[in-house]
Amino acid sequence: MKIIEKIGLKVLYKTDPERAHHLAIKALKFGLTPKPGLYTSERLKQNIAGLNLLNPIGLAAGFDKNAEAIKPLLKSGFGFIEVGAATPYPQKGNKKPRLFRLNEDQGSINRFGFNNDGMQIIAERLSKRPKIGLVGLNLGANKHSSHRAIDFVKVLETCGEFIDFATVNVSSPNTEKLRDLQGEKALSALLKGVIDTRNKLKKHIPIFLKIAPDLTNEEISQIAQVALHARIDAIIATNTTLDRTNLISRNQSQAGGLSGKPLFEKSTKVLAKLAYELEGNIPIIGVGGINSAETAFEKIRAGASAVQLYTALVFHGLSLGYEIAKGLDQILEENGYDHISQAIGSGINDYL
Repeated sequence: MKIIEKIGLKVLYKTDPERAHHLAIKALKFGLTPKPGLYTSERLKQNIAGLNLLNPIGLAAGFDKNAEAIKPLLKSGFGFIEVGAATPYPQKGNKKPRLFRLNEDQGSINRFGFNNDGMQIIAERLSKRPKIGLVGLNLGANKHSSHRAIDFVKVLETCGEFIDFATVNVSSPNTEKLRDLQGEKALSALLKGVIDTRNKLKKHIPIFLKIAPDLTNEEISQIAQVALHARIDAIIATNTTLDRTNLISRNQSQAGGLSGKPLFEKSTKVLAKLAYELEGNIPIIGVGGINSAETAFEKIRAGASAVQLYTALVFHGLSLGYEIAKGLDQILEENGYDHISQAIGSGINDYL
């Protein structure tokens, strides 16, 4: 992390977390953030679900909710980025305050509730995105929708031609009963509608599914079978958790989804169980608590083909994506791996 980045983070820490987030987006748009570029090597390059990744480090959805800073984010070192979540209609989300830093735990709790500008505005911004770089969109449903499964289809129909992949998000804890869509029957019907819609697009894009960490082994097994039957292209494991075990920060009891370092072990166990169930038939993107090359490597050992991060940027700055990619390349080399594929799933049993 550069000195200017450390100074910027100290300034942001002194303001409200959500306001600090908005300031970070503005800083990106005005070119005031680091632009280390994309770190890559032959060891890191791979094809996942039809996407050619130059490195496996992605930016998770939620940071650039409204697709406002795509160009600068693509210059920040990430192999791919995901914007959103987008819903059919604009919505303000839940009442403020709704984002809380957990400094001592290096985590955060949010209860945003899918606040976004709506699919029409987001589609317009996506239509002007750079031609290079991989950009995905997290699909969401409006809070008061009478048929949430249709909401996912609407967003995909509107934005599909401008993105490289789409993620079905049924795992946010901040929209009431949204996680109910992870049930076997509801999820099967939802995914069928999304896949059918994808197949009608002019441009074929992979469909990802994002799941929660608060699942039993039986529920993970069911989701794996549904995903295999639906021929989902990849699974993102995981979203934020409702668990509050072993937290020490002042805001630990706030309602919402917990992300960051405290989520690492829980999300990695879900990842490993899912990888065990899928037997390599569907790639997994590991998310939750990644803040270094070492933690990214652990996700890969647990079964992830690629990873995403977000909360760690609050504590380590926007150059973290580049630093992790470079560090991961070195770790793979030091462990005798000629290519990242050789490391994927090599440590599954450590987390089962």
